[in-house]
Amino acid sequence: MEISSKEHTHFFSNNTVVPVDRSSFKSESSASKEKQSCCGGIKIFLGALSFVYFAKALSGSYLKSTITQIERRFDIPSSLVGVIDGSFEIGNLLIIILVSYFGAKLHRPRIIGAGCLIMSAGTFLIAMPQFFMGRYRYERFPSPINSTVSLSPCLQDKSQTPLSALEKSQAKMNAGCEKEAGSSMWIYVLLGNLLRGIGETPIQPLGITYIDDYAVEENAALYIGCVQTVAIIGPIFGFLLGSLCAKLYVDIGFVELDSVTISPKDVQWVGAWWLGYLIAGVISVLAGIPFWFLPKHLPKPESRKDSTTSSEHSKFITEENKDQRTSYWQQAKLAEMAKGKAPEFSSRLLNFLPSLKNLFGNPVYILCLCASIIQFNSLIGMVTYKPKYIEQQYGQTSSKSNFVIGLINIPAVAFGIFSGGLIMKKFRIGVLGAAKLSLGSSFFGYLLLLSLFAMGCENSDVAGLTVSYHGAEPMANYEEALFSECNSGCSCSENDWDPICGENGITYVSACLAGCRASNGSGKDTVFFNCSCVGTFESSQSSSAVMGPCQKGNECPKMFLYFLVISVITSYTLSVGGTPGYILLLRCIKPHLKSFALGIYTLAIRVLAGIPAPVYFGVAIDTTCLKWGSKRCGGRGACRLYDSSALRYVYLGLTLVLGTVSIFFSVAVLWVLRKRSSPQDETLSANGERGTCGTKSRKDNFVNSDRLIQSTYWPEKETRL
Repeated sequence: MEISSKEHTHFFSNNTVVPVDRSSFKSESSASKEKQSCCGGIKIFLGALSFVYFAKALSGSYLKSTITQIERRFDIPSSLVGVIDGSFEIGNLLIIILVSYFGAKLHRPRIIGAGCLIMSAGTFLIAMPQFFMGRYRYERFPSPINSTVSLSPCLQDKSQTPLSALEKSQAKMNAGCEKEAGSSMWIYVLLGNLLRGIGETPIQPLGITYIDDYAVEENAALYIGCVQTVAIIGPIFGFLLGSLCAKLYVDIGFVELDSVTISPKDVQWVGAWWLGYLIAGVISVLAGIPFWFLPKHLPKPESRKDSTTSSEHSKFITEENKDQRTSYWQQAKLAEMAKGKAPEFSSRLLNFLPSLKNLFGNPVYILCLCASIIQFNSLIGMVTYKPKYIEQQYGQTSSKSNFVIGLINIPAVAFGIFSGGLIMKKFRIGVLGAAKLSLGSSFFGYLLLLSLFAMGCENSDVAGLTVSYHGAEPMANYEEALFSECNSGCSCSENDWDPICGENGITYVSACLAGCRASNGSGKDTVFFNCSCVGTFESSQSSSAVMGPCQKGNECPKMFLYFLVISVITSYTLSVGGTPGYILLLRCIKPHLKSFALGIYTLAIRVLAGIPAPVYFGVAIDTTCLKWGSKRCGGRGACRLYDSSALRYVYLGLTLVLGTVSIFFSVAVLWVLRKRSSPQDETLSANGERGTCGTKSRKDNFVNSDRLIQSTYWPEKETRL
């Protein structure tokens, strides 16, 4: 039986390897011409691909940094912003199967170049609404042209306000309403992000496989590592660019900045969000230019011309029974027949369903996939709304929030990924060790995340929302609580949001609701007097107030510092398990299914995590809103004030629950690996050798299985899958 198996394998090897060798080897003359046309070959492609990775990472992270700016500019809730953010994954999903499965047959560098052009077009489209929707209008008490004129916010008699000012204000409101009624400009942002997703699709599968096909085998891992490192640098610059643009007023260059009466600390402030998209679009165009001049094929290194799968990979493949080996042999013969009698599409289609069945029959792969999907749900949701959380929880500006994330959190993630790979190499950790390291990283990371529940700030004291006008807790229906005896004589609207800070340290929704009957100054320097609601419970005497909300409590800056420290350590800890988890996924997949398995993995992450996570995180965050803004034509706008405590529990709680579920799947992965591993395998792994994903019974046919895998593998199969 053993002899016949060997003969069968030998026969199979003879019938499959020879045709591959004929198609792989080239004549000396053609090889020399190809070398001359390469112009540096793989290193030029490596540099160009690294720049593209930088460009796509920069534009993607910049979008994350402008979430709150887009929400305020278009007056939309967080849930709708989540849909816009998820549209990138939808665009990627539309063509990822076509690109991954059939892209290698075409000119890969030019497909990547075309993808860069599409990505830049989408980035420019995101910025276009700024030039068509008019100037940004925010809710503000109308300042008089002459600062010596005193206007009364508490309009007991509308004759106190000059008629021309009232008519002008009403005319502007009607004009703005007509313009807004005929357009929903945020749709262009959604479509632009959708185009970005379509353009980004070919970069990773075609770029990485191109390097893997034509680089020296010893250098392939180093080259891919360089590309991934540059991809980490992109988000740093993306968030720093977001920080810079958030400092600039949205209509900079179109209006006089002296006339702007809000500051970056105001919740109505919108930065120049569109400017960063123009910069990112230009970078994407430049990144795509080199790919139009790169060749379709590069000369293969001598060590890769007789490419067969190393025995290292075969150590981690589960046992193939005779029926499966026969199935592969039959598929190979059918593929050979299809080459002569049918289009190549048919031969690929013959391999698709068996490959898919083989993947989903691998319990380690399925459990790793489930763990990754749930963990990415928690991480994507957390990263998407982290700037908003910092702004609302700790009273920081959008600029500072993005600066902190870009300069502190992202480098911690990069260092964590690097540390994970270094630990794997230094201690020669096997599959079991990788599973343990990945599990330990997730466990301690989410344990640290638990401590952030104690590092929040209390709600700001806002009269009628978080505290009553007498300093006590408000009623359940806060809209009714906005009105009190002190402002009963004023003609106020409950929909306005124009906060002022009273001398008593309490924020009031508007000067009218504060009962202010006089004002002095203009713009940011406006001061309100005789405010009947500004005062303590014991003293009801009138007092003054200034423009803008009051600062959070004295303990909040200290809590923000603690949050930063724990956040950095958490980011590093969770990132350490990234590389071991990825290696674990690769080592338990058959070599000829590697690219296909990674394509399915990427597809599942995008569909089940990238698209839904921002949406349901946004819906959950919207439930914590205390005060909604109102659009000019009616309807609910963006949220102006959140319940800090509820926001903390929802944001961190949802992240922690998802992370805990992913840990259970990681424990199941480790359990399956331990069950399948033999004592000898564990001993080898403990001594620094690689562990296995196989079973004890695999040892009997190890040599035959190894040869079988080598004979069914050819260099271009990974890129075709």
